[in-house]
Amino acid sequence: MKQTVRFAAALTLSACLITGHSGQAHSASRSAEHQDEGLLPVQSTPKAAEVFATRKTLYDKLSLMTGIPWPQLAAIDQYERTLSSARPKTRPLLGQTVGIFIEQDQWSGLLNPNKADVSPLSIRWFNGIGRDGNGDGLAERTNDFDLLYAIASKILQHGTTEDDLAIGLWEYYHNSRSVQRIQQFTRIYEAFGRLDLFEHAFPLPVGNNYSYKSTWGNARSWGGRRSHEGTDLFAGYGLSVKSTCYGIIEVKGWNPFGGWRIGIRDLNNYYHYYAHLSGFDKSLAAGTVVKPGQVIGWVGSSGYGKPGTQGKFPPHLHYGIYRDRGLIEWSFDPYPLLKAWEREELRRSR
Repeated sequence: MKQTVRFAAALTLSACLITGHSGQAHSASRSAEHQDEGLLPVQSTPKAAEVFATRKTLYDKLSLMTGIPWPQLAAIDQYERTLSSARPKTRPLLGQTVGIFIEQDQWSGLLNPNKADVSPLSIRWFNGIGRDGNGDGLAERTNDFDLLYAIASKILQHGTTEDDLAIGLWEYYHNSRSVQRIQQFTRIYEAFGRLDLFEHAFPLPVGNNYSYKSTWGNARSWGGRRSHEGTDLFAGYGLSVKSTCYGIIEVKGWNPFGGWRIGIRDLNNYYHYYAHLSGFDKSLAAGTVVKPGQVIGWVGSSGYGKPGTQGKFPPHLHYGIYRDRGLIEWSFDPYPLLKAWEREELRRSR
């Protein structure tokens, strides 16, 4: 019981620390060169479909073996993939289709003299976490199923309930942010029942009267000297604002800088920040799963003051994206992505 309480307290503290994006320069910033390809317009291909099908087969098989629901396994794998995407130099790809990364010493055991050990028995002897998942007698760090099974075995130590798995994740990552992300990803996979959830939409109805240009990094002064961490899309008051992605609402409410704002977390572990709204769709709340093109609010001019402050600037949508690297989030210029999503929607509408 005490362990569960400690975990819940840590997760609550983490959520308070990481969901308060305000537009201030409190998070580090990076340029567009660090963007993930998963944010660009998706073209469905036989190869992509094959990869998703292969992963789903792995998740289903391991779910039958362990009792862990496949959305949770998919969420762990996808979270690992986002970490490797953010830190490719220190987290090289190990498997063929999964994103799991496990350090060599962690796999074989810190004191194991054979760092390339693939014997399940000797790996266990040296307290390594490497496991033989596919039953071929080898615990191979480059085998997709062995990688997934190794992590599954670690997080199963307390049981298969949601709380049990959360404690197992905490003990594996020692990072409540990681636990929260995996739980968020799980909710998204549960809601849609599939893996190919990387399409995007332009945040305003294309063809309407709006304008925008790259303003990321420009100086801002309200509330202290800072850099602009997004793109301003100027439009008429009350124009619909849409989710750009499949994701889960992480925060919704008032922020002194952003006014009425919504933050959505996607499966690339990006935080999409929509600010200065005039209002929200009343059916939405923190924890609601959304899809690309879904209306989440309306353009306004809220912010720069106490709750309800309006009209200190022309109505517009401030749109920002932040990349989670595991311990810190980086802002990067969303303008190239906005242009790409806009072009794609215009192309589809013709």
